[in-house]
Amino acid sequence: MTTINKSTSQSLHTTVQNYYDGKLLLEMEKQLVFYQGGQRRSLPKGNGKVVEFWRYQPFSAVTTPLSEGVVPDGQALTMEKVTAEVKPYGGYVATTDVLDLTGVNTQTNQLVHLMAKQGALSVDHIVRDVICAGTNVQYTGGKTARSALAATDVLKLEDIRKAVRALEKAGAPKFNRGGKGYYKAIVGSDAKFSLMGDSLWEDKAKYQQAEQLENGEIGKLFGVIFIESSETPIYSKAGASNADVGATLIFGEDAYGVVDLGIVGASPVRTIVKPLGSAGTADPLDQLATVGWKVDGFTAAILNQNWLVRIEHAIEA
Repeated sequence: MTTINKSTSQSLHTTVQNYYDGKLLLEMEKQLVFYQGGQRRSLPKGNGKVVEFWRYQPFSAVTTPLSEGVVPDGQALTMEKVTAEVKPYGGYVATTDVLDLTGVNTQTNQLVHLMAKQGALSVDHIVRDVICAGTNVQYTGGKTARSALAATDVLKLEDIRKAVRALEKAGAPKFNRGGKGYYKAIVGSDAKFSLMGDSLWEDKAKYQQAEQLENGEIGKLFGVIFIESSETPIYSKAGASNADVGATLIFGEDAYGVVDLGIVGASPVRTIVKPLGSAGTADPLDQLATVGWKVDGFTAAILNQNWLVRIEHAIEA
């Protein structure tokens, strides 16, 4: 293979490194779906491998009137600590093409774009697998187990209303957007059609100019913002007569927590570019270069099981 425009630089200039780090983070954030609904906690360097989330218990109603000149007793704050171990994640692609390290290279730009897609997919899968393992489960069609779900037990409007009722009875706080409170739902591409056909469905086209949308948002129904993801769980042949089973998640604010991916310049997400020859004797003819992504530490954790409902249903044909 002919190598052109060979560079002998062994590291990226700081300005270029910052550009690629920022590009990676911003492109990842555009594609994250499961991550965006979590309570975020930063991960300062040097603080070990465990991140702490806090679950606060709401105060009960005060029905005793105040007495004139008497200072009432203070209230005890009840909170529980939820810990989770953070782990590093990353991937890379090797190329034998030359990377021009003195400026922003077109090919490197494209590789960072591809790495951002993989990074976002990886982070979202980590969050998805944690929150979809919650214990608060609702089955469609009046069934009581995944294995009992028949092919006709698809997601219906009644299931959404039941999930909203369960969250409200549990006191799950709503997300505030534009002065209004909403729960959020993540629904698979195969399960959205019956919902969108209802006369009460509000398509995002009707309000997208006035509100800031979530990644993947498709509309609203029953006080719930619906977000579509092709990565929602599918339990293959897990239902009755080998029916495929899917899951729709409906949750309130602070139902789960994630490590904050931060902002450009202060993020555990980074691009790692290794130029030709940087491997020393492992690359004696300067033939190998790599572009990779890495999250130095990430995790997710459910903070309140009652504030997240997983509706299991048959996959609609």
